[in-house]
Amino acid sequence: MHSFYLAPTTSGTGLTSVCLGLVRALDQLGVRVAFFKPIAQIYGSDTGPGRSAKLIQQTVGLQTAPSIALAYAQNKVARGEFDELMEEVIVNYQKSIRDADVVVVEGLVPRPNEDYIARLNSRVATTLGSDIIIVSAKKHYSSAEWNERINITASIFGGPGNPRLLGCVLNKVGAPPRGIQRVKTEDSSDRWEVTERTLEHVKRKLPIFNNDEFRCLGIVHWNPSFVSPRTIDIARHLHAKIINEGDINQRRVSAVTLCARTVPNMVFALKAGTLIVTSGDREDILLAASQAVLNGVPLAGILFTGDMLPDERVMTLCRGAINTGLPVLVTELDSLSTAQLLDSMSEEVPSEDVTRMLAVMDQVAVSLDMNWLTDRTALPQDVRMSPPAFRHFLVKQAQSIPKRVVLPEGTEVRTIEAAIICTERQIASCVLLGKKEEINSVAEANGLIIPEDLEIQDPEEVIKEYVAPMVELRKHKGLSPVQAEALLEDCVVLGTMMLAQNEVDGLVSGAVHTTANTIRPALQLIKTQADCSLVSSIFFMLMPEQVFVYGDCAVNPTPNAEQLAEIAIQSADSAVAFGIEPRVAMISYSTGVSGVGSDVDKVREATKIAKERRPDLIIDGPLQYDAAAIASVARSKAPDSPVAGNATVFVFPDLNTGNTTYKAVQRSANVVSVGPVLQGLRKPVNDLSRGAMVDDIVYTIALTAIQAQQADIVDPV
Repeated sequence: MHSFYLAPTTSGTGLTSVCLGLVRALDQLGVRVAFFKPIAQIYGSDTGPGRSAKLIQQTVGLQTAPSIALAYAQNKVARGEFDELMEEVIVNYQKSIRDADVVVVEGLVPRPNEDYIARLNSRVATTLGSDIIIVSAKKHYSSAEWNERINITASIFGGPGNPRLLGCVLNKVGAPPRGIQRVKTEDSSDRWEVTERTLEHVKRKLPIFNNDEFRCLGIVHWNPSFVSPRTIDIARHLHAKIINEGDINQRRVSAVTLCARTVPNMVFALKAGTLIVTSGDREDILLAASQAVLNGVPLAGILFTGDMLPDERVMTLCRGAINTGLPVLVTELDSLSTAQLLDSMSEEVPSEDVTRMLAVMDQVAVSLDMNWLTDRTALPQDVRMSPPAFRHFLVKQAQSIPKRVVLPEGTEVRTIEAAIICTERQIASCVLLGKKEEINSVAEANGLIIPEDLEIQDPEEVIKEYVAPMVELRKHKGLSPVQAEALLEDCVVLGTMMLAQNEVDGLVSGAVHTTANTIRPALQLIKTQADCSLVSSIFFMLMPEQVFVYGDCAVNPTPNAEQLAEIAIQSADSAVAFGIEPRVAMISYSTGVSGVGSDVDKVREATKIAKERRPDLIIDGPLQYDAAAIASVARSKAPDSPVAGNATVFVFPDLNTGNTTYKAVQRSANVVSVGPVLQGLRKPVNDLSRGAMVDDIVYTIALTAIQAQQADIVDPV
């Protein structure tokens, strides 16, 4: 068992964020990780068991053992009962670790006039035999003062010469020196100089890292979005009355603008994510904000001060804008007091704000030097593919050989944002189909910036290039040039033709189109791989501990034994392509030889065919779902099966069973499913749910790029 003990130099370093980011990074490596907070510190309005325990449970589902209350620990220290306290720490530690390979331990945050906290951190780390990682942020210190803070904390743990002291993670690098000023007047702006950008910059500013025995283990750059509260957090902080709830739990406040000037002088502030603060008697501000909302600008909300609301007749006039989900709040405070209170608002992530913390964790995870930590500590690797490991694999594999992916729904805001993310992270070279002016307008209204290297193609300018090729592809159906041009006015058909002509490597659609709209052109124009007789589908089911593959849950209603065998082989190959070791269970209502009937006989025959065609694969069936998935059931129902109790690929006998099962698991167990992912096509085309989030689209683009890499191997052009 290996453990990392993370201790901060001061308060406000983002200790919890770094701890949870390390958990995320370890999970992405496939390591079984546990989290432990030996002694709880409660802040502000928090209640037990503390923010860390709540966040780790909400974000990654880890249950932790109870933490010892700080007041109790303080009393033990005061009475000199250090040993007894450490015994209790060890008992709780053992409860937390379970079957984990690595434990991340969150230390205590120093407080003024509480010197015993430093002794507690040192003693707990020594008791647990942990490797120690210091977490620090510059805050308002000069570089010399910052270096000294790290030095002092290092000395508490024996100094850089202690082999257990690994180094320091620098968090919030590049943050404004005294935190973010949340409330802006119409003409205010933020400007500050970032002086610690790279490891070389850090070493020049912080001499402690010139010591070979003390490493900089990560540089986490400050991101304004990580301190963006939800509108509901603002309402709670101000004890404001909620006049219209709207999307108050989802909208984020990236800026707060105090509007006191006339409308022409505040129009620039009407941007995505802005909370407009104004006196309740400023109907003109409400009208201007409502017009912006109706033009597609997702404001974070409107906050009226002075316990006043605009005239009811004006509120009625603005009802259309308000009903789009615009939160409307009112506070008894005047504008100045409201601004002062908002500027004093904590930047800590609330325990229930899972979306924000997951984004922070992901940023920390990619900023840590995990290669060195892995080598230094000989972290164990596991064959399991956890959901974070799966998502990490998708991004890394897609980045390894960049592919060009066309997005027919180029004017849809989620698609635009996903394309921007994929471009910036070099996941794929995206092509948005749509008029450039419209795409730029949608992006601007939503606070998005289109990178220069994100390609946009106007369908009207390129349609004619594909008329003749489409006529040739569909000549057996008697398609005329006029008919082809009419069909190509559909951007999905146009994108599919670009794919058929090898001008792009993959296509992703479905955010606003139906599954049939996405799949039908692919079946007509792309065709199947040379060794495939059908197209099938899989879903990646992101269970809490592992990713499973379900097929076919979207395409083939009643496959025969030959087709079912091919679906099993396609699904196993897809699992390999996405880093999952395939152990294929052919699902039926009966296990082994006990069942009779045409349905179970079909599964039995399909299993035989699949084994004969691909003896290299581990396939077994028929198996009931519980026998395939649960080891204890497998021991009694199929003790000799190489798959039972350990299956990773589940092949269902028909569409009715597959679709029902995936939806039941998805909804009942609150499991994220990615798909349907089409398999068997010569070029990859993938469908989205119309309720897809931006991250769903990003990961679908990534897996489409990976399929394109595989297509180059299987069916090179």
